[in-house]
Amino acid sequence: MGDPRERAQELFSRAYQAQMQGELHQAIALYSESIQLYPTAEAYTFRGWAYSFQGDYARAIAECLRAIELDPEFGNPYNDIGAYLIEQGRLEEAVPWLEKAARSERYANPCFALFNLGRIYERKRLLAKAQEQYEHALQANAQYAPARKALTRIRAQWN
Repeated sequence: MGDPRERAQELFSRAYQAQMQGELHQAIALYSESIQLYPTAEAYTFRGWAYSFQGDYARAIAECLRAIELDPEFGNPYNDIGAYLIEQGRLEEAVPWLEKAARSERYANPCFALFNLGRIYERKRLLAKAQEQYEHALQANAQYAPARKALTRIRAQWN
């Protein structure tokens, strides 16, 4: 049978591929199999992401909360919760989740959370705060094009 962790990782990889091909039901089934074998914060987070593609934000958030229970230092689920709340127009609720993501020990892409904070401030017409967050996003990842584009847009509004 082999190591359950290795098999779970294989299923996770297949789930991710299915998700990227738009096969959400297949992806969710494979993430679920992976979780049954060896639950990880990543598998719960990505299964939540698949649910969000279906518009099921409540279920997506619940998956992220499970991920946080397993690994409170993993930044992705905090950012994802913030992004799902933004999609629902719940901007104030999103802020603490995104701030936590940006500070997380284990988060390869803090630029996403910083960018999402910028989006909130821009929607609230707090342009100086939005600009600051977009600049922080670019400091975290100078190649992150959405932040560069947003910063250009903000700066144009100053003129």
